[in-house]
Amino acid sequence: MAESAVLENLFRRIAFQDDQEAFKELFFDFYPALCVFAQRYISSPEACEDIVQDTFFHLWKNRKKIEITSSFKNLLITSVKNNCTDYLRKQSVRQYYAEKQAVSATTDTPEVIYTIGELEQMLHTALKQLPENVRRAFELSRFENMTYNQIAEEMSVSPKTIEAYISKALSVLRAELKDYLPLVLLTCSIT
Repeated sequence: MAESAVLENLFRRIAFQDDQEAFKELFFDFYPALCVFAQRYISSPEACEDIVQDTFFHLWKNRKKIEITSSFKNLLITSVKNNCTDYLRKQSVRQYYAEKQAVSATTDTPEVIYTIGELEQMLHTALKQLPENVRRAFELSRFENMTYNQIAEEMSVSPKTIEAYISKALSVLRAELKDYLPLVLLTCSIT
């Protein structure tokens, strides 16, 4: 119980007073244990360290907005676990498309392979079919890397509305671009 009170006090100092010393103390107290915890999910120690560091960065960045429903320790553990899950999901998608690309590289002829310009053109053609507000929300999310809350604020609508817009845009794009949507989005975000 005493540990919980100490952690709550540290978090209050971080959230309300922007106390960097309290944040350092929290970081050094939990960083090693959270790295070990992350290794339950991910075998790469470097990836685990990155995930835990990102978790602490997110904590500091959003310290004014975070609401603790159970305990601060649970918040940290859950955040690391969720970030590990996200990392594994992204790795799985990358591996799937790398394998798919390796297979298609050996089977596709030059006439079948799309250039980046052709993929961008396919995306822009599909985006033109979307209503203006849906297209704008999608572009801000995917190409400007804005959060739903930031987009909602800019467009003067609720975050749930933005979520619905993005969902609608992805649904239309999936239908229009079929198998090429992930590749189109990847190439367009790179250029």
